[in-house]
Amino acid sequence: QLQASGGGLVQAGGSLRLSCAASGTIFSFNVMGWYRQAPGKQREVVARIGSGGGLEYAGIVKGRFTISRDGAKNTVYLQMNSLRPEDTAVYYCFAVRLGRPTLWGQGTLVTVSS
Repeated sequence: QLQASGGGLVQAGGSLRLSCAASGTIFSFNVMGWYRQAPGKQREVVARIGSGGGLEYAGIVKGRFTISRDGAKNTVYLQMNSLRPEDTAVYYCFAVRLGRPTLWGQGTLVTVSS
């Protein structure tokens, strides 16, 4: 139901854009966003977008990452700029519809080399 893509290997300071394509309209979800999990660490929220367009970011990515959506393509994006080695992680998109289990994408690996 959620298809994540766009990960890869990039040098520090570089950029990547992740995509999360939903099988249905993204406006049926109350919240969509991205988590990440680095090796040996807990999963942490990176960015979220509400159905009304409200945005939230983890402090560590604020000013560097931008979450956005395209309703016509049923896709949520995560533009990541000024990447750092500590951004290396598997990134998972998710979607929440109240009263239903959270949907997860399959994860896409982002590796930032120093």
